[in-house]
Amino acid sequence: MQLVKLPEDGCTGSTEAELVSLASAGDKNAFASLYERYLDPLFRYFYYRVGHRQDAEDLTEQVFLKAWQNIANYKSRGTPFSAWLYRIAHNLLVDYHRTRHETEELDDSLKIEDDTASPDELLVRREEARELASALVQLSPVEQSVVVLRLIQGLDHRTVASIIGKSETATRSIQSRALARLARILEARERRGS
Repeated sequence: MQLVKLPEDGCTGSTEAELVSLASAGDKNAFASLYERYLDPLFRYFYYRVGHRQDAEDLTEQVFLKAWQNIANYKSRGTPFSAWLYRIAHNLLVDYHRTRHETEELDDSLKIEDDTASPDELLVRREEARELASALVQLSPVEQSVVVLRLIQGLDHRTVASIIGKSETATRSIQSRALARLARILEARERRGS
């Protein structure tokens, strides 16, 4: 399944709150704008967690299907709409890992976009991303979620805490432990030369 890129529509200049309100009322164009806004970030979230483009695409599409089916019931509760989407994504990821116990290598389809980078720089960045993703799978699922949501997706602690169902303090603690473990994993690999 390929991720669907939707055509531009008249809702692209609207605020997120306006788009969510319109989509909750059944406006497909408003939902399409939300889809466009969150398609790439959700795909990256899944890709770093599952390592395969096809699985990441399938999970990303499942998020949007569930979101469309349930958007009429969405309530802000003081957190951004993205937190609701990532909560759906988190739950799908838990189910995915519950049914698949083996880990898989990242495929070569991770796209690093930078028009100013040379081919050599892009190659180094891809290799670094592959190394990071490979090290991430050695963390616990909640540590993986926190690292990806905070450092790759750039979400704040409050939003991440909402997504994973923990307090902000617990989220900060999980991040600290995860980064320390990740540093040890990467250092050990560097010493081994792999």
